[in-house]
Amino acid sequence: MSGLGPADQTALLALGSTRSYAPHERLLTEGERSTHLLVILDGWCTVWLDTERGGRLILGLRTDGELIGEMAALDGGRRSASVSTLGPVTGLVVPADRFRGFLSARPHATALVLGQLAERLRSSDRERRALASLTVLQRLSGKLVELADHAGQVQGGSVTISLPMPQHELAAAVGSTRDAVAKALRLLRDRGLVRTGPNTLTVASLGPLRLLAGADL
Repeated sequence: MSGLGPADQTALLALGSTRSYAPHERLLTEGERSTHLLVILDGWCTVWLDTERGGRLILGLRTDGELIGEMAALDGGRRSASVSTLGPVTGLVVPADRFRGFLSARPHATALVLGQLAERLRSSDRERRALASLTVLQRLSGKLVELADHAGQVQGGSVTISLPMPQHELAAAVGSTRDAVAKALRLLRDRGLVRTGPNTLTVASLGPLRLLAGADL
């Protein structure tokens, strides 16, 4: 949404209907045949897959202005992943045929969607490499840097991340267990690199975390 001009934003909003969703509500389910897409207007969602052990692997986080479900809207295939809300979410539900018509009349919007898909593919490649080669501490550090860059608020020399994401969700986002992530967070707290609170996490300095994301302590 942020890359569209005011007229295109208005045209996109007119294509669908606005809905409010409760925390932890499932919006899309892996394998289903629906083809509508959603534009997140406010709030956070997780994109995830079920694992063979009965847990979840979080593939990504989505927030204001981002699309979810656009692949099925474009190709008519089954949903490739499930999507759930983290907290309260307001979204725009757009039928697939209207969205495709919107793109066909606006090359700039098509380029934005292609750019988003390309970046998500690159992100997926990075996540697979991290799961295969990095420690939990490294993966957690990288995820915290990503969240700080994407949703952090600078306060003095630190960055505060306000996100309703409990530790088990954070563990799913780095492909680990809750106990392992709790241990890594405790290590980061003991080193003075992060501070945790209810639905918030403050990074004292991003530099050390960026280094940790590529090298062990």
